[in-house]
Amino acid sequence: MKNYVLILMLAIALTTQAQVQTPQPSTASTVTNVVGLTEVKIEYSRPKMKGRKIYGEGETFLVPFGKMWRTAANSGSRITFSDEVKFGDTAVPKGTYQLITVPGATQWTVILSKDMTLGGSTAGYDAANDVAKVTVKPEKLTEKVELFTMEVTDIAENSKTANIQIAWENTSVKVPFSVDYDAKVMKAIEASTKPNPNVLYQSALYYFENGKDLKQANEWIAVAAAANPDAFWIWLTKAKIQKALGDKKGALESATASKAAAEKAKNTEYVKMNDELIKGLK
Repeated sequence: MKNYVLILMLAIALTTQAQVQTPQPSTASTVTNVVGLTEVKIEYSRPKMKGRKIYGEGETFLVPFGKMWRTAANSGSRITFSDEVKFGDTAVPKGTYQLITVPGATQWTVILSKDMTLGGSTAGYDAANDVAKVTVKPEKLTEKVELFTMEVTDIAENSKTANIQIAWENTSVKVPFSVDYDAKVMKAIEASTKPNPNVLYQSALYYFENGKDLKQANEWIAVAAAANPDAFWIWLTKAKIQKALGDKKGALESATASKAAAEKAKNTEYVKMNDELIKGLK
């Protein structure tokens, strides 16, 4: 029994050592580009021509015209968009999609499918899973491309448009897509330049307590108070600044608003401070 166990262990060890990694005939590749503010990532395998006829009519070609193709080798090709894009003229939500093509002599159909289970087989293809279908014209290349290549090309100067290029043998196909970063940029600008009410309150309070420009303090505290209608401490400071500027009517209104907010919050200390301020304004 012991001998049997030793022999079994030796066999497992030899089997493990016998596992040798060798280069894949179609190497995996990932291409990442940023167009505008959108990251575009292409994941695909790169088969070689190896003297084979690639595109043409009939089964003697590796990729026959009119036949659906996984586009590349192994598990096909995947494209990920970090934001919504227009693929051709079709709006495509951000996400990852399987790229499927139907090559032809005068036109190619390029499809984005949300069915990520297809992998290297198009047998289970269902048009219901298409998110975009674009028809483009192929171009003849002057020099042959031995290694199947996909990349993002022709990025516009304003970074709003670009092409996804497929190149192999003597054929090039470019699929246009566009991005819209204006809304994102405008939102970022608004967020960066929008006044922070808390900072304005702190600034106004500092100006008031240190005898600085009360008119500037009043402008800041007005914005802070408008943004925080229930912040009784801000409204009280506003009332004090208005009183210092000689605006008794405005100070009375602010103190009354502060007292109401303090009562709502059950803060008796601020209720008392507002009563004292209001009494001095009448």
